[in-house]
Amino acid sequence: MSVSIIKRTDLPEHSADACPAVREVLNRVGDKWSVQIVGLLGDRPKRFNELRRSIEGISQRMLTLTLRNLERDGLVTRTVEPTIPPKVEYALTNLGRTLLVPVSALAQWALDNRTGIHAAQQRYDGQNGASSKVAAPASPTEGERGAAARANR
Repeated sequence: MSVSIIKRTDLPEHSADACPAVREVLNRVGDKWSVQIVGLLGDRPKRFNELRRSIEGISQRMLTLTLRNLERDGLVTRTVEPTIPPKVEYALTNLGRTLLVPVSALAQWALDNRTGIHAAQQRYDGQNGASSKVAAPASPTEGERGAAARANR
């Protein structure tokens, strides 16, 4: 694995005006559900229940709210076909597709470094007598595996 070091000069200039804007966007697209949904929709449009089955631990209400917020932000489209029952599909917009590269890179970084982070947590807990140990890393979800696979394309 090669590691490239990013210098401070490679990053966008920091300004007090930019912080709230960056924080606002990261709060929306950086939450655990949005990242997984974007990753899952990267392959093709999906129906609500298909998304729900693919995201372990998400409630119907949370999936509905997250999809609604992603749609409001212009990242996801919701298409309703007038059938009985109605067929509703969700897909990434062009703007939403631009998130695939950073989301995929972050997913790949997490997969590549999860054992190192877990080892660091164990060392820290051992040295600091932490009473609540962090659980071992879970197996990657379908969304994480899909995002990581797209990052390697």
